[in-house]
Amino acid sequence: MIVTTTPTVQGREISGYLGIVTGEVIVGANLFRDIFASITDLVGGRSGKYEEVLARARREAIAEMKEEAMKLGGNAVVGVDLDYEVLGQNGSMLMVSCSGTAVVLG
Repeated sequence: MIVTTTPTVQGREISGYLGIVTGEVIVGANLFRDIFASITDLVGGRSGKYEEVLARARREAIAEMKEEAMKLGGNAVVGVDLDYEVLGQNGSMLMVSCSGTAVVLG
């Protein structure tokens, strides 16, 4: 399945629009608190653990969105938007959400 942030797929015609599809993943609690604490020790560096968690959450959200598109009969999702939000009283959870339009490519 093609997933793209663009409104069209180059060289392919959209023969049907099936509606908005979404995917959301919330990752939480102590892991993020520990990661944020360790980040304060890294000046100008990168946190591999944090990046791994973000990448996994993003992959899961996109997979959920693709599954929803397939259930509608789509073979692509266009106009995809990814969003990251910190949730919880102490910012202890992260939500990764994505949305796009399920389409049928001819």
